[in-house]
Amino acid sequence: MRRAQNVKGWLFCTPALAAMALVTAYPILDAVRLSLYRYDLRHAAPPDFIGIGNYFSVLSSEVWWQALGNTLLITTISVFFELVLGFALALLMHKAVFGRRTVRSAALVPYAIITVVTALAWKFAFDPTTGFVNSLLGVDRAWLNERWSAFGVIILSEIWKTTPFMALLLLAGLSLIPDDVLRAARVDGASALQRFRLITLPLMKPSILVALLFRTLDAFRIFDSVYVLTRGAHGTESVSVIGYNTLIARLNLGLGSAVSVLIFLCTLAIALLFTKSFGTPLLRTGR
Repeated sequence: MRRAQNVKGWLFCTPALAAMALVTAYPILDAVRLSLYRYDLRHAAPPDFIGIGNYFSVLSSEVWWQALGNTLLITTISVFFELVLGFALALLMHKAVFGRRTVRSAALVPYAIITVVTALAWKFAFDPTTGFVNSLLGVDRAWLNERWSAFGVIILSEIWKTTPFMALLLLAGLSLIPDDVLRAARVDGASALQRFRLITLPLMKPSILVALLFRTLDAFRIFDSVYVLTRGAHGTESVSVIGYNTLIARLNLGLGSAVSVLIFLCTLAIALLFTKSFGTPLLRTGR
């Protein structure tokens, strides 16, 4: 009986799986195929099969490793602050007594704005001639023309934009915590900090890890903010910007496809790492 139900379930999923294969599997496999060729549209030469030569070229390039370091830096810092601020925002929305809908709607406004528009707004704000940040801080600085200050602006724009998304995921986890458990702890004399540390955080662990997984994968593929704010200048290139410059701007299909495949493998490794790490908490929570 159970086996028949499993077969029926797979049959129902077949159309969706076929659609996913068409829109995801085929482009990935085609990118892998192109990455094995020396194929530059700027030259009239036909594609030349070179095996994994493009991968050696990318992995031996200092530009790739610098871009990977930049991407990991942006991802780590932005996701950390988004988690902290998102948790605080989720608690505020969860505990709000008056105007709960208004608070939730207002908190989600930054996430509803298109990323390019957000990046342009931050670019104008930090512009030394038209922006208000320099006059507000009483300084005269070209923020986007210096490497580390440009990183700061990129990270701030990411935090402002995607903290509501993190808060929304964490709010869903908060709503699943039984109120009876928190009331019982309060009756037993547990303080607010103890209830948060010993009850809320352990029960929220699966939700936290899922939110971290989604946001880390998204942050690692950062392109819009970096491209709009700096276009990768002053050593601020991310791996996605490297892929765009190689594949689209320079029309090097072979080398650009190799970069794209490496980005895919990095995101796959991150997903597998997170999946393995939150498997145990989920099992413990379900006991």
